[in-house]
Amino acid sequence: MSTSEPIHIIGGGLAGSEAAWQAAEADVPVILHEMRPVQSTDAHQTDSLAELVCSNSFRSDDAEQNAVGLLHEEMRRCNSIIMACADSHQIPAGGALGVDRHGFSAAVTRAIEGHPNITMARKEVSGMPPEEWSNVIIATGPLTSPAMAEAILAKTGEDSLAFFDAIAPIVHFDSINMDIVWAQSRYNKAGPGGIGADYLNCPMNKDQYLAFVDALKTAPLHEFKDWEKIPYFDGCLPIEVMAERGVETLRHGPMKPVGLTNPRDPLVKSYAIVQLRQDNALGTLWNMVGFQTKMRYSIQTKILRMIPGLENAQFARLGGLHRNTFLNSPKVLGPDLKLKADPRIRFAGQVTGVEGYVESAAVGLITGRLAAAEARGQTMATPPNTTALGALIAHITGGHIESDSYSGARSFQPMNVNFGLFPPVTVTKPEGTGRWRSPEKTQAKRKAITTRALEDLKVWA
Repeated sequence: MSTSEPIHIIGGGLAGSEAAWQAAEADVPVILHEMRPVQSTDAHQTDSLAELVCSNSFRSDDAEQNAVGLLHEEMRRCNSIIMACADSHQIPAGGALGVDRHGFSAAVTRAIEGHPNITMARKEVSGMPPEEWSNVIIATGPLTSPAMAEAILAKTGEDSLAFFDAIAPIVHFDSINMDIVWAQSRYNKAGPGGIGADYLNCPMNKDQYLAFVDALKTAPLHEFKDWEKIPYFDGCLPIEVMAERGVETLRHGPMKPVGLTNPRDPLVKSYAIVQLRQDNALGTLWNMVGFQTKMRYSIQTKILRMIPGLENAQFARLGGLHRNTFLNSPKVLGPDLKLKADPRIRFAGQVTGVEGYVESAAVGLITGRLAAAEARGQTMATPPNTTALGALIAHITGGHIESDSYSGARSFQPMNVNFGLFPPVTVTKPEGTGRWRSPEKTQAKRKAITTRALEDLKVWA
């Protein structure tokens, strides 16, 4: 049974596109509102839906031992348009699911615009949705317009937390010095669509590394009002912020040298290594892994060319910044992702306080199904928290522990899906085995969690 009352979805990013697809596939009419190209943003470069701004990687695709890989698989089993288009535009990325950014976005756009139950409205929705819209999903993401943000604040009475995500530079392949750089995935892991040599590695000795860190610490930065008060998400720190935290921080973060051997000098261990990941299907563009930065453009090129192998690098895109706004979701959203102050509205994507493209799309998937069920006069529970989908929703709507009243600070921050969000499992040592080492026990627990999750998903889906 279909309904004549449409679901209005505001925002055509990964969450909004996924929500629209899920609702439309349930035979419910959808109007998808996307302000681009009428109103542009500082970070987007096209008017395509589901544009990938920061990276081409959906991270690990290991559904047995990795939480985000499990999330991939759950979404695939729920007819996710985002995962279908990612799989069809996969590029080598070691154990990660890398995609051709432009091919992926174009495929999502074609699918959404071609769906008979979806109508596109290319116009900004400024302020809160009109009162006559009875079933609404707001999926405006980290680039929520000022008018919308102010309207949300007025409705909730909450202060949205905002920070700036830094974007990593992209290098032209033909400007990389392959006499210094070599191709290898960490521990030679091939992964889906990979060959075990899917990253380009730039080695540094100790003197080169220390000089690079010193340069980062003195680099002029983009400046914003009250910049130091902005809470960064630890999973996306600018490299210069990491350098300020200690001289060894980068070596234990994006520049860690473990699992990699320089074939030109295999007996000498590199002190630090910068990795580049393929950014498009042609292999002509490479993303500097973990190298998000807020350095001013005038100095970026000079400092990045200090990296061996990138001394003549040409950049297709320098690093930059974009604003990220998200709700204090545990307080303002119900377990069904409805705004407590206005139950006709649900929220989806990064604005709910999830971090990552896959997580954003996952919340869109759930809200699309919940809104469609409501439009059809039905009710639907969210997935159990034993699944990756359910664990993520449970955390942002009630699983987060608020800070104590003494400090007065609100500590809710963006969260990637991880095994810490799942209910624990108990595993027993296999009969006939000797000492059960910690890594083996961890692998057994993860396998138990992922097996349980996919079984429980069958019931819900």
